[in-house]
Amino acid sequence: MEAEVILIESQMRVSASLVEKLKEMEGLHLEAYLDATGVPTIGYGHTGRDVRMGDRISKYWAEDLLQRDLRAVEEGVRALGVAKTQGQFDALVSFAFNVGLLRLSTSSLLKRIRDGDSRESIVREFMRWVYADGKRLKGLERRRAWEAERFFE
Repeated sequence: MEAEVILIESQMRVSASLVEKLKEMEGLHLEAYLDATGVPTIGYGHTGRDVRMGDRISKYWAEDLLQRDLRAVEEGVRALGVAKTQGQFDALVSFAFNVGLLRLSTSSLLKRIRDGDSRESIVREFMRWVYADGKRLKGLERRRAWEAERFFE
């Protein structure tokens, strides 16, 4: 039975509803801007060395960047080996897309999931990640609440 779960997980992809939710949460920005932590960002939350202030892109390019970014995050979340349902996979991809795979992979959230902790404990861990540059953000509160709910669907 365990082998079946691993096989299914290795084939998991983000759901269409997650892609739409990410678009809603990230918003579309066709011109580079500084996010809440001062990182140059463009499109639907794309960051990296290829983003510079003053850059402009089309909606088509924003969609392409989102798909590329999601493929990388999907691979990283699959490698963690903890997502057993589509809801768990979507929640962890959303979380890692926002905070980064390294932070997810070293987080107490992941430890609690691996340890099979209670729903309350895991939700509490999601909700610890609502700060950017030391400031509590309503947008991150809403995002973490959605991720925690999706994790248990």
